[in-house]
This record gives sequence, structure tokens and C-alpha cells, in this order.
Amino acid sequence: MLAVLRGQNSLNGNIHAMNYGETLRYDGEGVTLHQADHILGAAQVLVEDRDGARIAYTGDFRMSKTIPIEADILVLEATYGSPFQVRPFRNIVENALVSLVQSALKNGPLYIFGYHGKLQEIMQVLHENDVEAPFILPEKVFLTAKVCERYGMRLGKVLSADEDEAQEITKRNEPHVAFYHMNSKRYVGTDALRICVSGWEFSGPRRQIAPNEHIVALSDHADFKELLQYVSESKPKLVITDNYRVGDAIVLAREIEKRLGIPAKALPS
Repeated sequence: MLAVLRGQNSLNGNIHAMNYGETLRYDGEGVTLHQADHILGAAQVLVEDRDGARIAYTGDFRMSKTIPIEADILVLEATYGSPFQVRPFRNIVENALVSLVQSALKNGPLYIFGYHGKLQEIMQVLHENDVEAPFILPEKVFLTAKVCERYGMRLGKVLSADEDEAQEITKRNEPHVAFYHMNSKRYVGTDALRICVSGWEFSGPRRQIAPNEHIVALSDHADFKELLQYVSESKPKLVITDNYRVGDAIVLAREIEKRLGIPAKALPS
């Protein structure tokens, strides 16, 4: 996956591929990867130092299929770290997406915009719900889909946009689903029905923002309540909320201390 998304050069250097549950030991310390429910290949990391201290880093995760790691120090993602960022409707989002796609395909092609990994999960959701229209993908999305299929994901009829069949389907404007990275949203599919999948939606499972455009609240991150649940089950002595990327790490650290009574700090400060 890294070779597809970052280029073959990203695999150069001293790299050791690890399976979930495997421990790599070096100089009296151990590193173990644990599965995280995010995109294909996502992992939590547990470091055990020579004194027996357990330091866990969650990485990005959804709570539904992620087993919390008990740790002394927990480094926690904080993408949706605000008390206002909860999704009580999360169990019906996939049904809302499938219903919208099935309805749109009756009128022709549609475009779905999202990020790598999430796009392939959407293909799997649609395939599992008997959406039989072909999926047409630009090169990087297609290559990522092929990696996902290699590791067990079932995505349905996936075509590269460069294939003759895909070009004929597009030329004849036949019903199909085109999947593009969110960065392409301004440039492609402007005349078709468009669906953007985004975790930054908290008002409901889907929302129409233009005559031909909808947002579906499909997220691959834990919401605020699930982040607190993870901390509670991890039972750490200290929590570090990840303030390196976008999110509400400072707010989350404050809420962890207030609600759970566990010392917490956002880093980097």
C-alpha cells in the first residue's frame, strides 16, 4: 500500500514488515502491532521498555472493531476530540449511503469523493449490498483497490479509467460509480450527481448541499464518546493526546482529566 500511495522509494531503507501480534525485540525493548479498525493495514503500536512500562499509540481507529490496549502511557488520536463531535446515527450511515447510490444510478453515473482506504471500504459496502454497477477508478485509486483485493477485500467490478471498457461506459454515459480522491472534487464529475464522504458531519447521516451534491457522514475515526471509551478501557496512568495533526487534542485532554480523572496532556504543545 505504501508503494502505491507514496511511491516505490518509500520502501527503501531498513524496513521490517510485521504481522499483527508479532513482537519485534531490540536492546531489551519490544514493539508489537495490534489491529486497528481504520483502513487496510492500520495498526496500534505497543512499546514495552526494559523496565516493563507499556506505552501504546492508537493511530487512527474506529471503536467498533478495535480492541483497546492496556497501557501505562497512552498516546491517543484526537481527530474528533470535542464533546460536540458525536454521531448517535453512525449505525445507519451505510444504509443511507447505499440508498442514495441505488437511487442515483437509476438516472446515470455518479461520482464519489473521499480519501484512499475509505474509498475502497465504500466499494466493499456497495458490493456487499448488491450494487452491481461497475466502479471506474483513476490510476492511484485503482492500484490501491487491487492491493485491498489482494488482502481479502471484495470490491465488485472494478475498472481502471484507462481500460477500453471503462472508456466506453463513460462515453455512453451508462450508469456507473466513479471514485475519486477528495482533492479531485473541483475538477471532475461537475455535471453528475456527486457524493462526498466525510467524517466532519455530525448533524445526520447525509445532507444535501447542492442540487447535485450530497455529503454522507461516513467516518473511519472514533467520535468523542468512543475516544473516552477507549481511554477508560485502556486504564492508563497518563494520556497524551496527539496534537500533531488536525483535531481537538487540547480540548480532549481537558475532558479526559475532567470526566475520567486521568492526567492528560496535548503534545506537541
